[in-house]
Amino acid sequence: MSSNINPVDNTERNHGGQHIAILSLHTSPFIQPGHGDSGGMNVYIRELVSSLAHKGAKCSVYVRRWKNTLPDEELIEPGVRLVHIDAGNPELKKNELVDVIDEFSEGVERDLILRSNVDVLHANYWLSGISGHALKHRLGVPLVTTFHTLGKTKITSGEFEPRDRIRKEQDIIDCSDIVIANSVAEANQLKDLYAAPQERVVVVPLGVEHAFFAPGNQDAARSAIGLGRGPVVTYVGRLQPLKGVDLALEMFAELQTENGVLLIVGGASGTGGDKEVSRLKQRIKELDLEQQVRLIAPQPHHILSTYYRASDVVVVPSKAESFGLVALEAAACGTPVVAASVGGLQELILHGTTGYLVNERDPKLYADYARQILENPLHGAEIAMNAVEKAQQYSWEKTSDQILNLYTSVTSRALVDCR
Repeated sequence: MSSNINPVDNTERNHGGQHIAILSLHTSPFIQPGHGDSGGMNVYIRELVSSLAHKGAKCSVYVRRWKNTLPDEELIEPGVRLVHIDAGNPELKKNELVDVIDEFSEGVERDLILRSNVDVLHANYWLSGISGHALKHRLGVPLVTTFHTLGKTKITSGEFEPRDRIRKEQDIIDCSDIVIANSVAEANQLKDLYAAPQERVVVVPLGVEHAFFAPGNQDAARSAIGLGRGPVVTYVGRLQPLKGVDLALEMFAELQTENGVLLIVGGASGTGGDKEVSRLKQRIKELDLEQQVRLIAPQPHHILSTYYRASDVVVVPSKAESFGLVALEAAACGTPVVAASVGGLQELILHGTTGYLVNERDPKLYADYARQILENPLHGAEIAMNAVEKAQQYSWEKTSDQILNLYTSVTSRALVDCR
């Protein structure tokens, strides 16, 4: 699938009264990103449903009950209802959730039948996609799917994924009325790795909340989090092998800055998360960087803007990214980004203009690009200015407009039949 894939038409249409069932089985979009299974997908759903509600749509967000004390449902804001569905022991691990998908689907179906009709199912991630696939056939309504990460893409980056995930993803793609890709790169992966029909894959980039993520005073930001005037390099994200936090550490070691600081903002994630944190702490000791590296617990999403503004460079060394929300948020705050040349990051960052893209997983290359920014303030300021300008192209209002148009389009045509 080539880069001529067009985003959905952004023309204004009448969307009032649409009821959207948002499926997020494995993680609640209303818990703090940065640890566990909470990340960019959580921000995506939370910001999307809020913007959809402001445009008159009604959203029911379905999440597996992950704690016994959670209420059956909560009204998050007018038009947005969060529903906790009983499906297995609340303390189940992510890799055990595939066994309770049927129970989750039955709970969602009961609620939808009890409450009202639903116009569209929007599944997020492959586990929710399995549920969405089943519910589409039971309820006879369109299925829109956003994967956020793809099993085959993770495998090509060196990660392990079970074969069952790949088979299920293929089934979901074959039956989805629309598959939303967060970037052209992800759309190409859907076509090349899963033979997804081009006419059913639509690119809709994520947005950024410019009221929070905007340029600000660096000295004030540093003062707020207790930093001095030395160089500040920052990594934001979950601590797991896929996100490459080890590479961020090795890059900082290559910089050899006596008064520099590396901020690592995030928590353990996934089955290998705790081991990754242990390895990271051990490596910090081996590199004798305990006085320069700060491990910071996950922060409320809007507070991340302070960390971005305080930084000279944000590093995003992921092995795979369908979009790269951290890179966009940092750019919106006027902070240059040095990132892996993978996935959606290749579209967010203009190499040498709004940041730098690194083609190899070599800490020396990352350090070389970071050094160009740190040692040449005028060049860094120019990159920052360009990054802010490019980030202005992205907003949650644009994203929700495009997705609302998709919902309208799938409700006005025959459903894809995979049987």
